[in-house]
Amino acid sequence: MNKRYKDLIHQTFDFPQTEFRLENDRLNFHDINLNELVQTYGAPLKFTYLPKISENINRAKQWFKEAFKKYNYTGDYQYCYCTKSSHFKHVLEEALKNEIHIETSSAFDINIVEHLKSEGKISDLDYVICNGFKRSQYITNIARLINNGHRNCIPVIDNYEELHLLSEAINENFNIGIRIASEEEPKSEFYTSRLGIGYKDILPFYKNQVRNNKKVQLKMLHFFISTGIEDSAYYWSEFFKCLNVYVALKKECSELNCLNIGGGFPIKNSLDFNCDYQYLVNEIVGKIQQVCIEANVDVPHLFTEFGSFTVGESGGAIYEVLYQKQQNDREKWNMINSSFITTLPDTWAINKRFIMLPINRWQDDYEEVLLGGLTCDSDDYYNSEKHKHPVYLPRFSPEKPLYIGFFNTGAYQESIGGYSGLQHCLIPSPKHILIDMDDNGNIRSQMFKDEQTNEDFLNILGYDSNQNKVIELNTKYIKHQ
Repeated sequence: MNKRYKDLIHQTFDFPQTEFRLENDRLNFHDINLNELVQTYGAPLKFTYLPKISENINRAKQWFKEAFKKYNYTGDYQYCYCTKSSHFKHVLEEALKNEIHIETSSAFDINIVEHLKSEGKISDLDYVICNGFKRSQYITNIARLINNGHRNCIPVIDNYEELHLLSEAINENFNIGIRIASEEEPKSEFYTSRLGIGYKDILPFYKNQVRNNKKVQLKMLHFFISTGIEDSAYYWSEFFKCLNVYVALKKECSELNCLNIGGGFPIKNSLDFNCDYQYLVNEIVGKIQQVCIEANVDVPHLFTEFGSFTVGESGGAIYEVLYQKQQNDREKWNMINSSFITTLPDTWAINKRFIMLPINRWQDDYEEVLLGGLTCDSDDYYNSEKHKHPVYLPRFSPEKPLYIGFFNTGAYQESIGGYSGLQHCLIPSPKHILIDMDDNGNIRSQMFKDEQTNEDFLNILGYDSNQNKVIELNTKYIKHQ
């Protein structure tokens, strides 16, 4: 009986795959020699493979191009990147190489947009779609961007107050979108999304507050559901509700000509992942075309907002197995030299699955294990419930180092984990490596940020006496009678 880890993978999955292959018993990811990466930089580490960002953007553009051709769709397609998935400059600069647009969700996003504009990465012709609940600073920043000439900035109205606040702050005429508050999936704890305006309330809102506002033109209807785009009865039911709202609005508002189908594509979370993206895009475009023809209205220009799909599959994390603890007769704990809670927080918070594979020792025998992080929290682990399959790894040996990789981790993990900030049990953020490809196809890497040090933590915690300034307040005490 074959007991090698290599045999297990070949018997269980279709392997090698486009991004994964073996070379001399070691795992390559997009032709990156991961063992060499570890030997060069050490573990734990995180990496971002920048070319994958451009690849996924252009895959999606091609799917919509094919669907538009199939249905003779007369609208335009605009690809937007959701900055909240990863705000890093290297991510935005790679994405913006591909003639895309930006979707923002908070005030500081606008500062990033302005910085990128100052460097010539974004122009006034690029769309900036401003989503999210808008507090005063967000309103101020949006208004500044538009007042300074960015006419393709479209704030998407999330609640009734925002239109008034924006109208006061913006000097000239401006365009807006309206976000639909979709109904949540049946298993949700609540019925309707907290974001946006309800289906039945959108048309009255337009008639009462938008139509007679001479500064405002409604250009976009925004549709988003939390599950993302998927081939399910729930998704298509909500999608048709959205199309019905679009048709009703379009008949009242001739300026409305954009439909934003927010909510991203799924990304690969297992070696047996399968998604027919072209089919999904064809269904979306075909259904829009059908509904608009039947209602005798023009088809809208389509916007998508892909965050995880843009950047998720570009990221990875590599750890070393430090030690194995046999806690009872059947549970073996492989302890990694970092923490899942701090470096891959979605595995802890929402039981998200990532592809997990060893970097080396594929010729060795394997065993079923549990993976434990370094914090003292009982939730700092990764097991079969989170991995979809039981966790098998090459058999632990103190004499033979074992490195394991988690892949397609590029979206949200740094921001949710508090990148370079305080970490649970003061586990340091690992070093972060950027990997790119030169014009000749050669892979190159560089250090983006080193592992956190004790000085970093001490400064954050206030132990650096130089950073604390004492301000005396002239306090008057009132004597009680």
